[in-house]
Amino acid sequence: MTLSKIPTLAALLAFAGCAAETFDKPAPPSPPATPGFYASMAKPGAKIDAQGAAEMISLYRGNHGLEPLTVDPALMEEARRQAEAMAGADKLSHEVRGSLTERLNRAGFAKSKAVENVSAGYHTVAEAFSGWRDSKPHNANMLAPGMTRMGIAAVYNPHARYQVFWALVLTN
Repeated sequence: MTLSKIPTLAALLAFAGCAAETFDKPAPPSPPATPGFYASMAKPGAKIDAQGAAEMISLYRGNHGLEPLTVDPALMEEARRQAEAMAGADKLSHEVRGSLTERLNRAGFAKSKAVENVSAGYHTVAEAFSGWRDSKPHNANMLAPGMTRMGIAAVYNPHARYQVFWALVLTN
């Protein structure tokens, strides 16, 4: 190797060492994830955090000496159907698909004790929960003794007056 190439080679090795150093540095920490109960349901394809909702409502129930709730897939489906029917009709109603008893009987929950909250206009689980908590009849449903299973749904209809329709079903 000629003496004239040594400075060039040294410079390349030094640059390579710097480049390797850059790649060895740890990535900056990711920002903390937003809890699912703050996710907006006011957009197409939004997915509700049912487990987060169950934990929130169960904690509230526990603070009142009541049993926790578990997410039930069949009740999730029933809540989704009710929320879809309300969103499609642009109407907030417990009766849009028949009474709660009729609907639960059709879904295989005959003789279950059950309560239901419906609402519209809230964009997040946290907002819906707060609205239900602040309403005496809705709060009584969330604090109904003996309830152990739940289903919850939010359906978005951008053409409806309230845009997001909610259904919460609790059973024993």
